[in-house]
Amino acid sequence: FSEASRPFLTWQRILDWAQEHYRCRTFSKDERIPARPGLLYLVQRGAIRMVGTAQVSATANQLTSRRINRTPEEAFLGFVGAGNPFEIVAQSPFTLQAYAHVDQTAVLWMYWHDLDNWPHFRREIMDLFRYQHQRKLLWLSALGQRRTIDRLLGFLTLLIEEYGEPATSETDPEVIRGYCLPFPLTHAQIGSAIGS
Repeated sequence: FSEASRPFLTWQRILDWAQEHYRCRTFSKDERIPARPGLLYLVQRGAIRMVGTAQVSATANQLTSRRINRTPEEAFLGFVGAGNPFEIVAQSPFTLQAYAHVDQTAVLWMYWHDLDNWPHFRREIMDLFRYQHQRKLLWLSALGQRRTIDRLLGFLTLLIEEYGEPATSETDPEVIRGYCLPFPLTHAQIGSAIGS
């Protein structure tokens, strides 16, 4: 479901509409996307990093934890690549946030009823959300593994399947040596994602 597979005229009309209505913006790396519930967001270019925080924490001594003003830890939840939609869901005590993972990440947003102008695009958005849901089930399966090494292997495998780009040999550009991610991941982000 890349931008190339989408009918160009429909995508161009949506981009033009977003610019006319001041509903598009370009973000720098690690800049927070000011997303709010009830809006549909489309990543035009770049990648979005989704993180979540929980205001609840399981501790041995709840009384002590109430006295200490702790900052909730963010958990890496995954990426949303170019040509894909995302939505922020408000569900107390959980908070979702989106950050630009690379420079020049372009995002446009609209209300759900704005999709009434493009019924075929609405169906495509729903298909993309269904695909994302299926992928998240695979992520849960991989990240639910008991051993850390299995979670790491599953995490990296799913990332490469979704976002991997062929890495060619320096001596022969026709030979694919493997795959690499088009954007960096820190050890902390990987550790957060696999619960390690």
